[in-house]
Amino acid sequence: MSVSKFAGLGLVDPLLRALAEVGYDAPTPIQSQAVPEVLKGRDLLAAAQTGTGKTAGFVLPILQLLASRPAVKPGNGRPRCLVLTPTRELAAQVHASVVTYGRYMDLTSTVIFGGVNINPQTKALRGRIDIVVATPGRLLDHVGQKNVDLSGVEVLVLDEADRMLDMGFIHDIRRILKLLPARRQNLLFSATFSDDIRRLSDGILTNPVSVEVAARNTASELVHQSVHLVETHQKRDLLSHLIRTHRWEQVLVFTRTKHGANRLAEKLSSDGIPAAAIHGNKSQAARTKALDQFKNRRIGVLVATDIAARGLDIDQLPQVVNFELPNVPEDYVHRIGRTGRAGSVGAALSLVDGEEMRLLTGIERLIRRPIDRIQTEGFEAPKPSRASAPAPSVRPGRPGPGSASRGAPRAGGPRPGGSGNRRPPQGSSRGGPSRGSSRAR
Repeated sequence: MSVSKFAGLGLVDPLLRALAEVGYDAPTPIQSQAVPEVLKGRDLLAAAQTGTGKTAGFVLPILQLLASRPAVKPGNGRPRCLVLTPTRELAAQVHASVVTYGRYMDLTSTVIFGGVNINPQTKALRGRIDIVVATPGRLLDHVGQKNVDLSGVEVLVLDEADRMLDMGFIHDIRRILKLLPARRQNLLFSATFSDDIRRLSDGILTNPVSVEVAARNTASELVHQSVHLVETHQKRDLLSHLIRTHRWEQVLVFTRTKHGANRLAEKLSSDGIPAAAIHGNKSQAARTKALDQFKNRRIGVLVATDIAARGLDIDQLPQVVNFELPNVPEDYVHRIGRTGRAGSVGAALSLVDGEEMRLLTGIERLIRRPIDRIQTEGFEAPKPSRASAPAPSVRPGRPGPGSASRGAPRAGGPRPGGSGNRRPPQGSSRGGPSRGSSRAR
């Protein structure tokens, strides 16, 4: 199904008005396929890379469904829709989308995640709540304190289900599922359709519609990928050199460890390149501050671990750097999906030492093509090891970002008024989109 305008998806005027105000009128492929099926009440199994607009693909039809029918079990603290996400950041982004798209609908929502004071969330749950966006652990905390009643959930969404499995949330998810009514609509979104995701979906979904908008485990065609072969001890100096030489203004850098993220951010800062690190040991306030500074371009480099970066919604991010390759090839696809989003062109550079060549081989096997090798004078390529696969010819080159353009709603959804510089919602009153709980007017 190909639809050139949102009006062609059967969305009601309040949603179309909200979409028009943030400058979007053309749906992405995942939205064109998912929205009509969700509006029909079908269960959905959807595979879409980060940046394809998947959040709007379920938020828009859910808002319309809830607004068009009375609650099955009305009452305070009894949500009608539950959206589960793996990280705090993604929960905040999804809730921001709910507020943005639902601003002209008489629906309430709140966001629940750990790392912040639980009391404002408890207060929000005492009133009428139509939509709860939550991370599994904090939601179960509220369940244990009898702050929330899940018996009235009409629609369940598992967003980035593959990441929730990777992070060990399967037991929490099973506990939550036992608290939900047997009769409900279920939507499962994942970057890939792995065997584990298939097994999970078999136990949750009923006669689902399957939607897959990209070939299995392939990287975005809008991302120019390159590999810089370099000795381990030269990586920090090389990255600093590349950022200064190419005048990169906004770079998301991935490291494997929290300690490595801290060390790299400190190194770049000492070289005169404003940088900050985000990872699981940072407080939510520190992570939010660093992300805001990055979005507002007060710092040019954000260094993150995979888990901390999951769900980050950064508008038109031009450059991603893998300071270290991930141990799991699929995580490479997740990482580079932070750029090349919603029609924009981006670049992903990986700094690879001799010990990582086997990881690089696994990534190239997954994406089914070799990645261009580049070299910079003064930074030597590592000596090949027995585990190294034959590499494509190395050429000098610039791993610079491509141009960026505005497209349809991104995975995390747009910010109200089109700004990407707001703090994620953390509170719990009904005052508006910057708070944890809100009434969409």
